[in-house]
Order: sequence, then structure tokens, then C-alpha cells
Amino acid sequence: MFYWVLKHILIGPWLRILWRPWTEGVENVPTQGPAIIVSNHLSFSDSFFMPLMVSRKVTFLAKSDYFTGRGIKGLFTKMFFAGAGQVPVDRSGGRASEAALLTALRILSEGNLLGIYPEGTRSGDGRLYRGRTGVARMALEAGVPVIPVAMIGTYEIQPPGQVKPRVRRVGMRFGAPLDFSRYEGLGGDRFILRSVTDEIIYALMDLSRQEYVDMYATKAKEIAKKVPTD
Repeated sequence: MFYWVLKHILIGPWLRILWRPWTEGVENVPTQGPAIIVSNHLSFSDSFFMPLMVSRKVTFLAKSDYFTGRGIKGLFTKMFFAGAGQVPVDRSGGRASEAALLTALRILSEGNLLGIYPEGTRSGDGRLYRGRTGVARMALEAGVPVIPVAMIGTYEIQPPGQVKPRVRRVGMRFGAPLDFSRYEGLGGDRFILRSVTDEIIYALMDLSRQEYVDMYATKAKEIAKKVPTD
């Protein structure tokens, strides 16, 4: 219930009034049944604007750090993300990746919409980075359509590190559903997983018109930290 209170009473109306979000192709999101919505990730605010413009509830796999904070701040953060429909997952890899996959499959088996950022983390410079193959595994294991959506302008209002977002218009372009049923039963083939992931990222690049970088965003951030600044 808290999800709908946030969306329609506490936060949603203010987002609509101040940032006047626009959409293209939102009708590509199915009105019922499971599907994965994949998005480029430019800003912390992405997880607020996109669900606002989709009539159905969107459940995101959120990093577990949001649910393990201490003190009053940690408690309120946990309450907020849990109430907003976010599900905690460990992103450390290995067995944690299997647990995240099982969580995603459970959400989809219940007929829900699952939101994923295939880049794995926010872009540090507004460019589009190489996708992680976890999204491909989820799509092939669940046998559900993948809906690409490009966030437009959210990097400009709140790039990583900026707490208070600027007030300017943002938008979303939803693409046609991607069907990967031709790869049924091949979810264990790493070459197929990479091919599916690259197709998803290409769709996001086409919608967002971002510059693409064939590198993981996490690696790009590590390199950026090592570069000396004047």
C-alpha cells in the first residue's frame, strides 16, 4: 500500500508538477503478465520517474546496502525502500548472483513487472556502458519479454554525487518489447547471454542516443578515480 501512497499522494504529484515528465511508447508496457523493464541508469531519480509513468507496480532489485544501515537514518531508509517495492539483493557476485536470479524469477513468476539496470550501476559521465549478463539470464530463464526504456535528462538534473536535483523537464522513451524465445533452453551458454545483453544495450542506445562505451561502468569509475586532477 505504501508504494501507491508514495506514487499518488506523497511524491508522485510533486514530481509531475515540478519536472513535468513526458513519455513516448509507454503503451509498450504490457497491461498484465510478467515482463522485465530494462533502463539506462543516469541518476538516483531514475527509480522514481520511471515507475511514476507506468500504471503497474514496478519492482526493482535494489542493492542490499539500502536495507542494512544503522540508526534512525538506516531504519527510515530501509522502511522507504521496502515500502516502495524494492527488493534487496547482494551484488557481490558468485552465489549472491544466483540468489538475485532466484529472487527475480520469483517476482516474475508472480506475474509482476521487474525493473533492472543492465549496466549494474549509474553512469558516471552520462554515457552508456556495457551490460551485465544477469539480465539476459533472467529473461531466458523466465521466458518473458524485455521492455527497453531510455531515461532522458535525469543525468542533467541529478548526476552522481549531487543530492538536490535541479528542476528541469525529464522524459522516457519506451521501446517495443524484445522477444528472446528463439534462445529458449540456452540460458547456460555464455555467448548467448552476451548476445542477448548486447541486443538489450543496443536497444537502449538507439532510444537514448547516448554515446556507447564498451566497458563496464564500474571499471570506468575505477579508472576515473585514478586519474589525477589539477
